Amino acid sequence: MEIEEQAALTSGADFWHTRAVADVPAVMVTDGPHGVRKQVVGEGLGLLASEPSTCFPPAVAMGSTWDPELVRRVGAALGQECLAMDVAVLLGPGINLKRTPLGGRNFEYFSEDPILTGVLATEWVAGLQSKGVGASLKHFAMNSQETDRMRVSADVDERTLREMYLRAFQRVVQRARPWTVMCSYNRINGVYASQHRWLLTDVLRGEWGYEGVLVSDWGAVVDRVEAVRAGLDLTMPGPDDAGDRDLAAAVRAGSLPAAALQTAASRVESLVRRAVAAATPGATYDADAHHALAREAASRGIVLLKNDGGLLPLAAGEPSIAVIGEQARSPRYQGGGSSLINPTRLDNALDEITAHATGTVRFAAGYDDPEAAAALARESSVAIVFAGSEEETEGSDRTSLELPAAHRALIEKVAAANPRTVVVLSNGAVIRTGPWDAAVPALVEGWLLGQAGGGAIADVLFGVVNPSGRLTETIPVKLADHPSYLDFPGEQGHVRYGEGIHVGYRGFDAREQEVAYPFGFGLSYTTFEYSGLSVSTVDGGLEVRVSVANTGSRDGREVVQVYTSIGSSRVRRAPRELKAFASVPIAAGESAEVVLTVDAGDLAYWDVELGRWVVEAGDYTVAVGASSRDIRTTATVALAGDDERRALTVDSTIGEWFADPRGAQALAEAFTAMAAAGGGAMAQTVADPAMLSLMASMPLDRVVAFAGDAFTPEILADLLKAAN
Repeated sequence: MEIEEQAALTSGADFWHTRAVADVPAVMVTDGPHGVRKQVVGEGLGLLASEPSTCFPPAVAMGSTWDPELVRRVGAALGQECLAMDVAVLLGPGINLKRTPLGGRNFEYFSEDPILTGVLATEWVAGLQSKGVGASLKHFAMNSQETDRMRVSADVDERTLREMYLRAFQRVVQRARPWTVMCSYNRINGVYASQHRWLLTDVLRGEWGYEGVLVSDWGAVVDRVEAVRAGLDLTMPGPDDAGDRDLAAAVRAGSLPAAALQTAASRVESLVRRAVAAATPGATYDADAHHALAREAASRGIVLLKNDGGLLPLAAGEPSIAVIGEQARSPRYQGGGSSLINPTRLDNALDEITAHATGTVRFAAGYDDPEAAAALARESSVAIVFAGSEEETEGSDRTSLELPAAHRALIEKVAAANPRTVVVLSNGAVIRTGPWDAAVPALVEGWLLGQAGGGAIADVLFGVVNPSGRLTETIPVKLADHPSYLDFPGEQGHVRYGEGIHVGYRGFDAREQEVAYPFGFGLSYTTFEYSGLSVSTVDGGLEVRVSVANTGSRDGREVVQVYTSIGSSRVRRAPRELKAFASVPIAAGESAEVVLTVDAGDLAYWDVELGRWVVEAGDYTVAVGASSRDIRTTATVALAGDDERRALTVDSTIGEWFADPRGAQALAEAFTAMAAAGGGAMAQTVADPAMLSLMASMPLDRVVAFAGDAFTPEILADLLKAAN
């Protein structure tokens, strides 16, 4: 291609298509991630004008299933719908961590944990791409807030960046190989993600071996030349004729290597040809089957938070049911912004509860007339109140964790009128449940559940589905308790990730902070017991085996969670870190042996000094349980770990020298030699523990300064040689 053609190929033709150049055709990309939002007519976002497609549960609910196989099936269904709509790339999944519960886009993200996020997203991508449709892994990276999202600099240390905010991306890139990765809007330590060569080229391509297309978020590129120089391939949306001309001019002037533009254009061309080869003219999908899958996924994502006295499940013959709250009739089933799906159909909980029940079902809208709702509740055998937040949307963060005041007032009045009150929540991120939940015997976290959420809620309320959803984010007692509280949303163009690696439950656990409901928590209509834990080492990692018995009278599904910790670490670690999990169906009275694998790489921390991942040697505690704070059984296993010896230098402290066997021997010999040569004060360091303690934090070159002529350059050189 000519230079101008190469430049044109690296920007879009319009909002949703790549550009047709020479013999390379255009292909369509469109928003996801929980449905296919194919615009009907016109340019721009067109949020209200898209073709009908299945609105599957957003990631907030899909994550709560903790079920990779189910997520993969949803991904495959999305791929089939893309084929039927002639969409080449679906813009998802979103895998940014839920750093703060106020994040406006948290409903599109899976979890506050990088391992859980990475495992689920890997299966989502694998399912989608199994149909010959490309994924767009987003938003790379550090896009964990909406406030000032197009300019803010997320300021973070490298260890936190690697262990928390890049870890899920690395897993998906290396295991699922998404066709595209989407860069984020924000800056990272002062540099725009779209121009961040270290992130886009050194790490993503160099370290992780990524070979696909790097595409910008829509409007994220501020300088086309610098973006291509950093490794970005495709700028969206288009057209960007001025940017194309800038690229061509930079190549001709020699300020941008011709190979950089040629490589970007070549990657886009490869993507287009791959998509064209996979296209299936005349493809269709079964809308009813996909609705049924959406209902299954929604029911599995519902989390039962409270069930005092076994109020749930309700009997179909419950004499009289008061359904209260407009959200039961007019469901809020997805968040706002670019992922807004036009569903093929829409269930509501009121109709579905009525269909399940054989007794009387009556409804009150409630929010504007709580007195009438309370009167209805007083006359009914059970009251079900639907409440939820209304703020979650792309483009802005939430301002609090509280339910709307009218919803709280409604819950309090209904609960006072009827002691058999169930509250069903509908929200895209966690909300504060206190103090009103104290008066409520049953609390159901219903998230945003997609188009089949109404039926899923009814299935759980009446026990057709035994709830097995688990929290993927901690619910704090109050917002000020959250690890991110003092460092969100930032100021003067910067947000400091001051909590470091202690994101979410890691921070709560490290501070032994009381929480309302912990990470990984969720109740069932049955009970499970754990026994027979055994842990062995395999390929530097762990194989964990545990027997789980369903000791109740109902078939159920348990989410078995594996957390690890190391007794003594050279760096600060969280008390427990999730490393593996499994969603296991177990019939009443039956048991299952659950086998979980922890890869060696998932046990590693990022060593800033060595510039690499390190698995520390030592005794690891393997804790298996039903949440981060409901540990049922533990075992200890010794790991040999990696070679993590650090070269000793003149800047290494005396304590560091004596902590290293070779260093200690060499330094002791040097001090002894100096004592023999008249430098007696130095010899005291070896013989006197008090002196050693005094000097332990002093770098060697500072100690040398006290030794005068006794510590010669030759002795120092021999010392470094012997130690290293």
